[in-house]
Amino acid sequence: MARKKQYNEDEVVEKAMNLFWRNGYQTTSMQMLEKEMGINKFSIYASFGNKHGLFLESLKSYKVKVNVILEKFKKAQNGVEDIKQFFYDSVYIDHKGSAQKGCLVTNTYNEFSESEDALIKEQMNSFMVNLKDLFIEKLQKDTTKDKATVLKQANFLLLAKHGLAAATRVNTPKEIEDYIEMTFINI
Repeated sequence: MARKKQYNEDEVVEKAMNLFWRNGYQTTSMQMLEKEMGINKFSIYASFGNKHGLFLESLKSYKVKVNVILEKFKKAQNGVEDIKQFFYDSVYIDHKGSAQKGCLVTNTYNEFSESEDALIKEQMNSFMVNLKDLFIEKLQKDTTKDKATVLKQANFLLLAKHGLAAATRVNTPKEIEDYIEMTFINI
């Protein structure tokens, strides 16, 4: 007879997500995961297959967390102002009361940029393509912009969002605010 799990899977995935967020995938060991999650490695393997499977579940958990601000962003109707608010919202969600640094998706994107891990790359690319498409949709609300300008600005904003995520790791709230404000001066 199979043993009943003595833990809540969502709770342990949240703990693992926070650990991966703080340390990155490569630096996070199974021993660190066991300690943080409060379960043994056999339970981790039984529930998630391995560290990689747990990491994929952690990314899904993070995306659920971020989906709140993405849905708000999708529904907004004020063009560039919506993008700017999304930048502010993303800083808030990444740091409200936590010791996390930056954005887990951006951190993962950077960590796995030269990796051959197709599953991680697919998830990261999908997220970035969707975000760029949202930027394009919002930028097109200004009918004075041609397609080439909209595409250039969407590319710029995607890179600026990466920069913002990196900046939140080390910069002060005032510096972050100035970064966001300066980003949108010519958009």
